[in-house]
Amino acid sequence: MADNALGDFLRARRAALRPDDVGMAYHGLRRVPGLRREEVAVLAGVNADYYTRLEQGRERHPSPQVLDALSRALHLDTDARAHLYRLTGTVPDDRHTPAPDTVSAALRRLMDGYAHTPAFVINRTLDVLAANALAEALYSPFRLMDNLARMIFLDPAARHFFTRWEWSAQATVANLRQAEGYPADGPRLNALVTTLTRRSADFTTLWNAHAVRGKTQDAKHLHHPEVGPLTLTYQSFDVRDAPGQQLVIYHAEPGSPSAQALGLLGTLDATRRQSAE
Repeated sequence: MADNALGDFLRARRAALRPDDVGMAYHGLRRVPGLRREEVAVLAGVNADYYTRLEQGRERHPSPQVLDALSRALHLDTDARAHLYRLTGTVPDDRHTPAPDTVSAALRRLMDGYAHTPAFVINRTLDVLAANALAEALYSPFRLMDNLARMIFLDPAARHFFTRWEWSAQATVANLRQAEGYPADGPRLNALVTTLTRRSADFTTLWNAHAVRGKTQDAKHLHHPEVGPLTLTYQSFDVRDAPGQQLVIYHAEPGSPSAQALGLLGTLDATRRQSAE
């Protein structure tokens, strides 16, 4: 890696932008393409001499606020912004950026392609943002598939659906507690916690324990009224182009009774959908 990797990156991204790209007026011909240093400094709201020192490698430790300003000025996407932070030995602070509420069309198509696997997307406060057909069929005993915490504590179906309800409840609250460190999600989290503590003593007890655990992989022991018991494992994946969203995918051991039950559930759901159409 070059001795001045940060400066090289800034110069390259500055050269890739024209004044028109950033809504900046200019006159006459330019000897070199791209924005001038002074123009980037103005767009980022930093001192021109300071920005020059960054490019020349005489300043190597800009603050996160400066890095965010440069990311906006240079129109960096998510990956390029993360790279800029890594070059300075820091990591982006996205706590103040709310997670998107919409799921991309590409991710929806991907989930729909899992015809034999339940898949859904949640945000930090465990709102279900999108689900494929088999996930909707799996959670059909609930009144609404809207929020995992609300479902497990406020819907009567939960204690029959989750055969290890106490364990599932503990895991759900520990997952939800992770959202507490993100101010952007604060209003949504506070409203949800207020509702759950008012209506569920079990939730209140678990929330006050302050356990924290992220969704990774584990086994789910479920009982669906149409197909009986199901033992499913799950994997969760961060959605890179939508920080704060997670794709959760359930899986049954091939050839197992759970796989057969999941297949039957898919067939029943497909038949109902066809009849409805």
